[in-house]
Amino acid sequence: MIQVEESGKGKYEVTVVQRTTTVHTVSVSPEYYQALTGGRIPCEKLIEMSFAFLLERESNTSILSSFDLPVIGRYFPEYERTIKGQIAGLST
Repeated sequence: MIQVEESGKGKYEVTVVQRTTTVHTVSVSPEYYQALTGGRIPCEKLIEMSFAFLLERESNTSILSSFDLPVIGRYFPEYERTIKGQIAGLST
């Protein structure tokens, strides 16, 4: 289970409940949010989808405890393309 709560302007606390529960702090700039979503989904949904993407590739205990959302693309080059495709699929 992935829980996302806004904890400040552009900052979110993400709790991932699995065998081991982890808590992560994620930052998202308005520009990056717009670039990925075009404003079609709430930022919390973008972060939830991003964590689902990560959890398909690594355990929650391997995810950084604090990071800016664009960092995912450094580790997984397909991230932005995958997320944009998923968002496009939501609006059809």
